[in-house]
Order: sequence, then C-alpha cells, then structure tokens
Amino acid sequence: YSEIGNDVVKRLDGMYSFVLFDSNRNRFIAARDPIGITTLYQGWSSRSPGTVYFASELKALQDDCDKIISFPPGHIYNSEIGGTTRYYQPIWWNSDFIPTTSIDYTLLRKTLERAVVKRLMSDVPFGVLLSGGLDSSLIAAIATREAAKLAASQDGLEDDELDEHLIAARSVAEFLGTDHHEYTFTIQEGLDAIHDVIYHLETYDVTTIRASTPMYLFAPSAVDFHKETVDRVKNLHTSDCLRANKSTMAWGLEARVPFLDKDFLDVVMTIDSEEKMPKDGKMEKYILRKAFDVSTTGDSHPYLPDSILWRQKEQFSDGVGYSWIDTLRDISEKSVTDDQLANAAKRWSKDPPQTKEAYWYREQFESLFPGEYCTERCPEDPSGRAQSAHNSSYNQNDLVRLQPRENISE
Repeated sequence: YSEIGNDVVKRLDGMYSFVLFDSNRNRFIAARDPIGITTLYQGWSSRSPGTVYFASELKALQDDCDKIISFPPGHIYNSEIGGTTRYYQPIWWNSDFIPTTSIDYTLLRKTLERAVVKRLMSDVPFGVLLSGGLDSSLIAAIATREAAKLAASQDGLEDDELDEHLIAARSVAEFLGTDHHEYTFTIQEGLDAIHDVIYHLETYDVTTIRASTPMYLFAPSAVDFHKETVDRVKNLHTSDCLRANKSTMAWGLEARVPFLDKDFLDVVMTIDSEEKMPKDGKMEKYILRKAFDVSTTGDSHPYLPDSILWRQKEQFSDGVGYSWIDTLRDISEKSVTDDQLANAAKRWSKDPPQTKEAYWYREQFESLFPGEYCTERCPEDPSGRAQSAHNSSYNQNDLVRLQPRENISE
C-alpha cells in the first residue's frame, strides 16, 4: 500500500475484508474481496452525522447505526472522497459480454488444481468438508495429491444409513485414503440449534437456514445461460458465501473456496456457454467432469472413481435429507397459526413471509435483530432471497457519494 496506494486491492488474491488507516494522509480505505467470500458491513447513525462505521457482522452495528448495508464485493471505499468505487472488473462481469472461447480441458483442470494448492497454505490443521458430491470430491482429490494425510469430514442425520450423500462420501474417502470423520446429529439437536443459526447467519432466509445447496435453474439459450451464470456469481455474497463464511466462523473455522479463485473464474466464465449447457446427452457439469476424467488427463491414477465423477446430480437435495426438511415444516405448522400467516403482511410490511416455515424463522430473526434496517428483502425466487443490506443501492456508475466527509476519528 505504501508503494501503490489504493491499487493494492487489485493485487490481492484471496478472501478478505479490511479497513486500513493511513496516518500520513489522515484517511482510511475499506475493501472487500471480489466475490464477497468474507463479510463486511457499513453503517451510519443519525445521532452522529458524518461518521461511518464498519464491522464484519451486522450485530456489531445494530446498537449504534440506523442505516446498515452490506459493503459491496469487489469495491473499495476512500474516506477522502467519501465514496466507493469498483476495483474488480473482469471482462465477463459485464452481462453483455458473450464468451466464445473453446473449452480447454487441461487449462480448466490445472487452474482448479492451482486454486486448491493456493488454499492449502496454513499454520493450523486443515481439512475438506466432503459431501460426496462432485465439487467437494474433486477438491479432496486434488488436495490429497498435495497433502500427506488429508482430513475429511461430513455431516448427516443420525440413523440415516440410506443417505446417498453419506454413502458417496464414504466411497470417496476410501478411494482417496483420507482421514474421514462423520458428524451426525439428531432432528432434535438440529431444532435446538435453529435460534443460534439465525443469530450467526443474520438472515431469516428459508433456504439458507436449511443449509441446502441451491437448485440450479438452467436458462433456455446460451446467451441467457451466461447472463444467469454471471448474475449468480455477482450475488453469491447474499447466499452461498454468506452461509459458508458465517456458519463456519461461528466456530472459529475458516472456509476456503477454490471454485471462486479469480484465475479459475476467468477461465470458466469465458468458456463458450454452449459448451457448459447440459444438452446433447451431456449431464450437468460435463466439462468439469471431463477435465478430470482419465480419458482427458491420461493419468493412470484417476482422481475419482467413475461412480463419483460421473454420478448424476440429484434433482433436489437439501444436503442432510428430506426428513430434516419435513420436520422443520411440521414444527412450523404447529408453531404458526393460519390466522398469523394470513395477517403476516400487517405485521411486516416489508417482505412478509409466505409460508409458516418462513414466518417461524422471521419471528426468531426479529427477536434477535429488531431494527427495521435489519429487515431483509426477497426477490421473486424464494431460494434466491437476500437481505436488503446485501443488495445495497450502489448505482451503475460504481461511485457513490455517501455523506459529507466522514469523521475518521471514529
């Protein structure tokens, strides 16, 4: 920073949120990583005009601020101008850009391998959260080629021996020779944790609280597919990244996500969308599977067994089984009356819950975060819901005048 100033954020490669005070210029900057893997909130208080607040959690600001937003990923704030500008602008970020690059399976594989290796740097023990799905299995396969004895862990419902994820994860662990750990929980233990989950995640989103993997909705054309993909990446900080970061940091764990590596994103987001669409007999994630198949790698030692590498993705799965979801719905049905749900819009004018499960979560969220500024806003797709704080009103020019010069003594 002392050499290149604000451009330092363009050189950083990783996950970060920070505030840096420059005593020489009596100013500070704040920045968040390109995709929003980590969290950063910005707040203002009518009781202290001109003061700006930053924190990694919403709850740290709720007592002092009456306006809070999620600081936008890929942006930098400069107190000298009292504004925020975008620093992360890859060519594919513009949804009007239509990629035409042909698939290079070797480049795809090697870029993901480098992304994983980067994230193995650690001064404490590390492991892989292994679900048995393609993505986590590939990460584990790459990591085992670099680490002497990789630890892998997976969670699931107790006494659910028929859970396909548990079975697949065990198969992967055995194939890779990882030090495998399974954590199982009962339905009651899950229910007992709901309030704490809402506290740590700072959301009342049904999908996020269930801790499910979002369903992939494929667009009807290559152009629409690419635009949908770009939109999903742009909004990961409101859903997947939010969930991964906060649910692990609640226990002092740091979740690293190789698939959001900048170099890897530049490769996959510029591949011709036609090649990424599941059609002409190709299953979902075909190019990723093909990149690690022995027919492409020429490696005598496969990364994964075919039963995992080419395993069909389930149409819908909430990670730990339908019995967990069914229980949440049953509890919500008993906890919320028909009359309460019918009058939800009277209680919450913004984003009223549409189901009893959503109502149940909303009540608990409100008890923890009572301020109206904490209220979330939902788009039409309930599995894509996000807090208003996470969809802040930064304009298209990527430069916003916030308030008069902030009091940097705060």
